[in-house]
Amino acid sequence: MITYFVVQSFSVQRKGAVTADPPVQVASAEQAMRTAERLSSRKPAVLAFSREGDPATGEYQPATILCTFGDLPEGAEDMLAA
Repeated sequence: MITYFVVQSFSVQRKGAVTADPPVQVASAEQAMRTAERLSSRKPAVLAFSREGDPATGEYQPATILCTFGDLPEGAEDMLAA
């Protein structure tokens, strides 16, 4: 099993739609939380999460949210369960 640490930020588009930016993989939970906090000064919403899984089998556990900043778009946390 491998644990992935990811920071997902969101941007507001010209017509007001909020879209996900490309996710950023980092080395640790601490780095994910620091990166999310830093991005929160420039982004309307940011979350950091971890997820354990086995890339060989494609089996992954549900994501664990480490921290959130701002107003996440509706369904943002639900997409991590997929």
